[in-house]
Amino acid sequence: MKVRVVTIDREYGSGANVIAKRLADHLGWKLWDQLLTNEIAKLARCDGSQVASREERMDPLYYRFLKSFLRGSFEGSLNVHRLNLLDADSIFRLTQRLVNAAADEGNAVIVGRGSAFFLENRPDAFHVFIYAPYEDKVRRLIRGGMEPNEAARLVDTVDTDRAEFIKKYFDKDWPDRHLYHLMINSRVGDEAVVRAILHGIATHEEQAAPAPRSQQ
Repeated sequence: MKVRVVTIDREYGSGANVIAKRLADHLGWKLWDQLLTNEIAKLARCDGSQVASREERMDPLYYRFLKSFLRGSFEGSLNVHRLNLLDADSIFRLTQRLVNAAADEGNAVIVGRGSAFFLENRPDAFHVFIYAPYEDKVRRLIRGGMEPNEAARLVDTVDTDRAEFIKKYFDKDWPDRHLYHLMINSRVGDEAVVRAILHGIATHEEQAAPAPRSQQ
């Protein structure tokens, strides 16, 4: 079976977005990272920054209270759809729709957003998880222009949000090591990670290829 889609799941700060772009460029495939956020925003008729701030996260407590209030009152039930609340459930449904469409189109590298879980049973999908030591993640974020305290805070919290998101919507632990074909430490270098992924894809395709018929 030929691989037609690669999902890149990742720890925050591991450099997976850069690695995914390099991989997509090498393969000549479409990169679904910021593009996925933009397409969700179009469908939700909102600004991309609103989607980016809520992807792979549970709704904040005040937002859950607001939804419960609106849906629990008569007037609220009449107006909740008119308000077009951008909640986690809405983003989940739109993401599922777009990830499946991208996979059906093929030649796609999809970053995070639960894509590996949505496409778990596709034989033409290759799933990668990228991680890194804590110090490496913080240093990478600081090199990218982030303040040290903010970098440390986000490394400590973003992956917890992602784990809660996966548990709620897929009832699985994150990362689910049985799901990924390859898990790799980005400390080895971005180019080395890309080469490892390409090698992993080739090996996976060889293993999935039907055995040749024996000559009679």
